[in-house]
Amino acid sequence: MDGECCRRGGRNVRRLRTERQLSLGGLARQAGLAEQTPADLEGGRGNPTVETLLAVARALGVGAPSLLAEWGSPVVVRRAGDAAWAERPGGRRRELGEISGTSEVATAVVELPGRAAPPAPFPPGTLLHVYVVSGRVLAGPLDDRHRLGAGDLIRFPTDVPHVPHVLAASAGPAVVHVVTTVPRVTQFPPQ
Repeated sequence: MDGECCRRGGRNVRRLRTERQLSLGGLARQAGLAEQTPADLEGGRGNPTVETLLAVARALGVGAPSLLAEWGSPVVVRRAGDAAWAERPGGRRRELGEISGTSEVATAVVELPGRAAPPAPFPPGTLLHVYVVSGRVLAGPLDDRHRLGAGDLIRFPTDVPHVPHVLAASAGPAVVHVVTTVPRVTQFPPQ
């Protein structure tokens, strides 16, 4: 596994172990592993074998994909001025972000005509990626909203109340590219 995958797996093992009120030693015993192994996993250290991941997943009562899926991602804002463009055959490309795991992904271009009521929360673990094509919008969780302009990107969890709406409706609608990732792996809401 690469470094980010190890860190993500470590966060998930820690979250699942804590939710089940298991100590590191208790998890090691249930998984049949050396006591240091769960600590190394949670610290994102080492390169665990498939057998180790399966043993930990069984001890935690989840499938192995639950250990590697993105969960509880923080809000990410990427400003247009900080964009890294790469020259590719056929044009320039701006990577907006990458999420690993087992998810359903929906993408759309959305025209936001003005203010709208906050949408209902999505299932736990759902992420919304909003790239502003034109106009100005306010987007993010209700307690962490950001003003965005053309070229800006925000990614945030949508299992909490959130809002995407146009800041200056008099200037016309805003156009955004939206990617929604909904996990297929059962997610546990924050405790």
